[in-house]
Amino acid sequence: YTVLRLKGGDPNMFGRGGEEMEHLRTHGVSVSTVPGITAAAGVCAALGIPLTSRGVANSATFLTGHSRDGGEDPVEEICSRADERTTLVIYMGLQTLSRLTKTLIQIGLPSDLPAVAVMKGTTPDQISVFAPMNELHQAVESSKLKSPTLVVIGRVVALSSFYPGHGKQAVYGKETTSTSREDSVFNDQGLSIPMSVQCVLKKVGHLANNREVSDSEEQREDEVRL
Repeated sequence: YTVLRLKGGDPNMFGRGGEEMEHLRTHGVSVSTVPGITAAAGVCAALGIPLTSRGVANSATFLTGHSRDGGEDPVEEICSRADERTTLVIYMGLQTLSRLTKTLIQIGLPSDLPAVAVMKGTTPDQISVFAPMNELHQAVESSKLKSPTLVVIGRVVALSSFYPGHGKQAVYGKETTSTSREDSVFNDQGLSIPMSVQCVLKKVGHLANNREVSDSEEQREDEVRL
């Protein structure tokens, strides 16, 4: 028999994939993993966020915001690896987000460091909330994000065309400008939608309309041929 163990998310990134494979092999069961793209890479690519970028961030660290009972404090672990030139990607970080952002500011990271929280990344139900780090928790609460949510903190986030005030906070070591409310609009649920997102949606709608026209023309041509 072939048994498929379908996991939500990356089983080998802060999951039990390694433990499960080892257990099966110990009991003589052959096992293999179907390769895929972990959320950190997939979500960031979808939003146009480079995990590293020359002159902005020279490293990226993948961390978990959740630990098993009796494990190390995830906030302390994250903060021990944080610096302004490192992109922090936090899996399962909702529960500790408020304490994490406050602690990162306390240890010296800029309070307006660009950040984003992404729920159900790369799926049709994806919701992305961009905000300066000191406002991220409140924005996440207002948007009612739930698990699974990935958090990315670092200057590279401002390189995304979806970030309000795109690019203004990406340059390391220079004065940054705060994003005004005018850079965003709000949908029927009160969620902030950056103007750049509206432009993308309009462009996608335009392309879709053109495709529908093209498909209609092809259909008429087929009918003529018949």
